[in-house]
Amino acid sequence: MARRCIITGKDPLVGHNVSHSKRRTKRRFLPNLQVASLWSDSLNLPVKLRISTAGLRTVEHNGGIDAFLIDTPDAKLSAEARRLKRRVERAKEKRAAAA
Repeated sequence: MARRCIITGKDPLVGHNVSHSKRRTKRRFLPNLQVASLWSDSLNLPVKLRISTAGLRTVEHNGGIDAFLIDTPDAKLSAEARRLKRRVERAKEKRAAAA
């Protein structure tokens, strides 16, 4: 599984550990990824995502996973997020047709 946030696109960075004597050794800076279950109102079930903490704050700031996905253009979303966006849009259309 890739160490990449599906919301923000954050992935590992490369840098150096620098010792007191200024020797440099390679290291990786990993994003703070968490497995989070976000409630989707249109799907009426929780959606489990591997998301960075910054991505989680972004989603909550935009009013939940449904609102975030609908307001974000497809070009800015990962493939997994685009699939979830299509599921949310289809569920909203079904609810609108039934009402």
